[in-house]
Formats: sequence, structure tokens, C-alpha cells
Amino acid sequence: MTIHTTEWTMTSDITPESAYRDSAGSGSCWQLSWLPDRRLTRTQALAGMRLDELLSDPRMVHDRTARARGETYADQLGILRDHAVILLAKRMAARLERERRAHTAPAPPGDHTDETPLTHGCPPHG
Repeated sequence: MTIHTTEWTMTSDITPESAYRDSAGSGSCWQLSWLPDRRLTRTQALAGMRLDELLSDPRMVHDRTARARGETYADQLGILRDHAVILLAKRMAARLERERRAHTAPAPPGDHTDETPLTHGCPPHG
């Protein structure tokens, strides 16, 4: 698990969530993609990214130490760990639904890429 940080962003190698520095105002506030209504310090944003990584790793579900760290990270954000689980699960479900729709969307009218070539009533040339 690695969180890649720059002066303006934080990303993870195991989760699609991210944090970014708010360019409005003083530029010292951070936002988490999964907690967009909160203005955070850099330390809080990093705690949010670490919490997301812990909750995204199925191997950590029954790890007491990881659970305790998750509680600490959530506390730094001023939320309950279980609330973070719900917020992240909702975002994951929304992402999966968008992907499902993108892969099952009907072809636009006139798009015949998945059908036999149209011959407009004429036999194919042979």
C-alpha cells in the first residue's frame, strides 16, 4: 500500500479515491474525493487516504491492529469508521453502476457494428 503525494494531490496504488489541495482561498485546504463536503488539513487528508487503503484491503478486515488504526484515522477526520465504510461502499457501488451502464448501453441508432453487415435488400457481392 502506497500513497503517492505531491504538493497538490494524493493518490493510492490500491484505491481509485484521491485527495487534492483546494486552489481556492489560501490553497492550504484539502479535500478527499470520498468526503467532498469537508475542508481538511494535509494531515487529515493523508489520514483519509490511509483509512481508505485499510478499508479497501480485504486482508485487513479481521486484523485488530488495522482496525484500531482505521479508528484512529477516522477520528482524525471527525467521523466514525463505520460511516467511512458506508461512504466508500456507496462510491464503489456508484462506480460499478457507471461501468455496468457503459458496457451495456444500447448502440446508438444506425450503429450496426455488432450485426451482420447491411445489404439494403441486395445480396452480398461474392
